Amino acid sequence: MSEVTVVIATRDRRVSLERTLLRLHEDTDPPPVVVVDNGSADGTVAMLAGRFPAVRVLELGHNAGAVARNHGVAAASTPYVAFCDDDSWWAPGALRRAAAHLASAPRLALIAACTLVGPDEGLDPMSAFMATAPLGTVPDLPGPSVLGFLACAAVVRREAFLACGGFDPVVFFMGEEARVALDLRAAGHGLAYCEDVVAYHHPVATTSDRAAKRTLQDRNRALTAWMRRPIRVAVTETVALLVTARAGRRLPAAAWRLAVRLPAALAARRPVPPAVEQELAELAAAEQAAR
Repeated sequence: MSEVTVVIATRDRRVSLERTLLRLHEDTDPPPVVVVDNGSADGTVAMLAGRFPAVRVLELGHNAGAVARNHGVAAASTPYVAFCDDDSWWAPGALRRAAAHLASAPRLALIAACTLVGPDEGLDPMSAFMATAPLGTVPDLPGPSVLGFLACAAVVRREAFLACGGFDPVVFFMGEEARVALDLRAAGHGLAYCEDVVAYHHPVATTSDRAAKRTLQDRNRALTAWMRRPIRVAVTETVALLVTARAGRRLPAAAWRLAVRLPAALAARRPVPPAVEQELAELAAAEQAAR
């Protein structure tokens, strides 16, 4: 019996979701799957009922963003949960290896997978960076310590994830991993990159505005800073957002979108301990050196 449940949040991506589920079922011991539907209008729920009756479907009826995954984790009955997006999946055997790592390392709360991207299966840049072990490796974890992850390719200890509140509605989507990683680390848990836990990510081509996407990333980085970082860092991230938005002629919209979510971010403010802030500084230095 599998110790890992796969949770997938989806919205209007029926075709790629079907591919992901078919890939997951290639494993000799397919994991239980919970799909959380963020109000799809493209026949996703009907497809799931017809093609994958064993998959548990949670229909939210609206777009809850990254918070949708929390519903899936709460519904899972296994000690560990693996996240997929509707355009990513786990290599055969990967989840068994993840479960073994988590079972043998009580402090481990999250595994960041080795993520291979696209038909050419190139190593995701974030995986490549984590493999360099900028935070070092400690004896009680199965791989280099990390302070971030890709939500489409991570395995969590269910109890620890729920205890930290899961993904939150302040950020909503894009960059939602940062606050979760900080809260897990602040609670004393370990997060590790595991090269032998492999996920595949085949991003769906979109026509989204790159500048708008960059502005959203910057806004969410600023919101996360207001929730968990020192004031000086939060101010710096906010200024960076406004400068970039101004250069892209998006200043009014960016300022407004930050302002409407800032009260909720401040209400959730709980700065991380100095030791975690020091790890963030070490990561920033390593990222700068790698450029």
